[in-house]
Amino acid sequence: MGLLREEEMVELGGCNVVSSRISLMKIEKNTVVSLIYRLSDAQGNLIEESADPMIYLHGGYAGTFPKIEELLEGQEIGFETNIQLEPQDAFGEYDAELLRIEQRERFPEPLEIGMQFEGVPSPDDEEEGAEFIAADDEEDADSLIYTITDLAEDRVVLDANHPLAGMALRFWIQVTQIRVASSEEVENGRAEDAMGLMIGEQDDDTDYDNLDDYMSPGPSNHPTLH
Repeated sequence: MGLLREEEMVELGGCNVVSSRISLMKIEKNTVVSLIYRLSDAQGNLIEESADPMIYLHGGYAGTFPKIEELLEGQEIGFETNIQLEPQDAFGEYDAELLRIEQRERFPEPLEIGMQFEGVPSPDDEEEGAEFIAADDEEDADSLIYTITDLAEDRVVLDANHPLAGMALRFWIQVTQIRVASSEEVENGRAEDAMGLMIGEQDDDTDYDNLDDYMSPGPSNHPTLH
């Protein structure tokens, strides 16, 4: 994969002969790119090293960060480089409005840090007695994944920010494979075997629970742990 055979005319013994040579495919729009990577914070502390390649459809399909796509445009298999992404070019700035503190008694036990729930706050979120609703309960609602980041005796801290939000990140990346995308992949806007960064993600066969399934009726005055 990633190799193209180019034909050219050469003169051999006074005769024109068609010969072929192998050239490397370049990364361009509608190619599927495989990368291995190391991800560190701005101080060089290792966060993640790829066990499997990251695979994405190149050409503005949001398969990877735009700055990485821009850097890889026109490159070949074997290309490697380092790049630092500021928060706005990676997982975004930290949004304090995505942090919630709820009463622990409204959740099922046992609870553990790192547990995740899917849902979105209702439009009447600030009103007394407001609850979380599942994304499919409200037209055009965006689904948020809330992660338990802290536990106290009577409180639960939930955060819908990406674990790397607000961080500048350093990537070492190396291109391992390039192939032409199929028409179906182009139509769908993603590679058939697409695999992104695994930071903060669960296994594909793990279902998220709906947060509203566990939130019993009661006032929600958003107390703090302190």
